[in-house]
Amino acid sequence: MATSALALNGVDAFYGDSHVLQKVSFTLGEGRLLGLLGRNGAGKSTCMNVTVGLLPPRQGTIEVFGTPVTRLPPEQIAARGVALVPQGRRVFRSLSVQENLIVAARAPDPGSRHAPWTMETVFKMFPRLEERRNQISAHLSGGEQQMLAIGRALMQNPRVLLMDEPSEGLAPQIVAEVMATVRKLKDSGLSIVLVEQNPKLVFDIADDIVILNTGQVAVVSTAAEINQAGVDLRQHLGVF
Repeated sequence: MATSALALNGVDAFYGDSHVLQKVSFTLGEGRLLGLLGRNGAGKSTCMNVTVGLLPPRQGTIEVFGTPVTRLPPEQIAARGVALVPQGRRVFRSLSVQENLIVAARAPDPGSRHAPWTMETVFKMFPRLEERRNQISAHLSGGEQQMLAIGRALMQNPRVLLMDEPSEGLAPQIVAEVMATVRKLKDSGLSIVLVEQNPKLVFDIADDIVILNTGQVAVVSTAAEINQAGVDLRQHLGVF
């Protein structure tokens, strides 16, 4: 039986009185890439926030490689191998590139089968960051800040990587570079949840697809099955 890297089971989440996630359940297989799609406000980023402990679920459970992490504080969930590349990058703007990476560094989990991420391996993946290692992050371009956000997450040596809108606000050429990086990470065996507004980017790389519609799971399938069946997803995603 395939190992589940991440499992959300019947998750309900609220912002104040607003019921944002309603009985959301999906599973990320080990070494697979799951594309999480939906319109604006469908609950995609909320799923990420719940998973990393930034928003406690009202109901339901979350497991990482079979270990319950529901309602644990973010630092304990991170210690169990979950890292987030947040929407909007959120780099530490007053710190240098190198300092951003240092503050995120975490030793790999003893059970991890992945080669450890270090400053050197991050710089090898993103040579531009090495060129700018002493530059204050606020002065980086949007694409460079996105590379830094990914590199910072990798410095946590995650077993599960959550990526929330990594292409947002980037020029097409930079988007292509970012998606090439995502593909390399997938090929390395890392388990990834990719949240994106652009379904074409997701279907090009994902193994599995989950579509949220107004806080509920509307579609769970593999990307190949959806493509073969010619399913019309416009009712969930709009025109694309």
